[in-house]
Amino acid sequence: MRTVLFTKLFGSRGLDEIGPAVADLGFDGVDLLIRPGFSVTPDEADRLPGAVADLRALGLDVPMATTDLTDPANFPTAKVFGACADAGVGLIRLGYWNYDGSRPYDEIRDQARRDLDELERLAGSYGIGLAIQLHGGTIHSSGALARVLLEGRDPAAVSAYPDPGNQVVQDGREDWRLTFDLLRPWLSCVGVKNGGWFAGSTQESGERVWQSDWLGLADGMVPWPGILDRLRTTGFGGLLSFHSHYELPYEQVLDQTRTDLRFVRRCLEHASA
Repeated sequence: MRTVLFTKLFGSRGLDEIGPAVADLGFDGVDLLIRPGFSVTPDEADRLPGAVADLRALGLDVPMATTDLTDPANFPTAKVFGACADAGVGLIRLGYWNYDGSRPYDEIRDQARRDLDELERLAGSYGIGLAIQLHGGTIHSSGALARVLLEGRDPAAVSAYPDPGNQVVQDGREDWRLTFDLLRPWLSCVGVKNGGWFAGSTQESGERVWQSDWLGLADGMVPWPGILDRLRTTGFGGLLSFHSHYELPYEQVLDQTRTDLRFVRRCLEHASA
């Protein structure tokens, strides 16, 4: 398993700052966010090969990138795919097919399948793999729902990106063992974060409002030692992408991220002992 740091936490900071910070933290590499307002934007994808070369010069691998891509007609798809191929970035995380109750599930599912057919064809022409992340507010928030989109697809072309932290804090909760069992044939990357719920304010009606928050990996509701042991014993050799979605001052986010990485490595060392 290789550890990569998702660069969302760095915001619009330049890669000349991001690279040394990630290397200092001790990660194997970077999950590079390609999104407007961040260090690399979709319209500036031609910067990607040079940026990746600079990161690799620091000893960091860049095996994957994250995008908001769902509809290939409304995204500079060829530009981003071509830049990733030129840079040697082999896996692209896709965006979200959202669900809010305003459109029937069947309609969204059918559209997602058509989008995925076209994206799989395009990505294949560039030698790139795609990944679908489990995320709240989507039609792929759980292992069971994501599998509906993955059935019949080559795992080398379109893979699964489970995210137990999202499942705890957002929606799509299911037994984590079932999640990984359902998605095992397609598993390429696992999102690494943790969180939990707590009782908040009380409404005038008397209803108690519950709230969620992101917590350190050792402090939330996701049983990471058990998940990591399961990944190890089933021979998972893919990516662990750390997200660090902390509402903290920047330096504290880095400190917590360093602690999270050490926690995961201790869990893996203990599991293999």
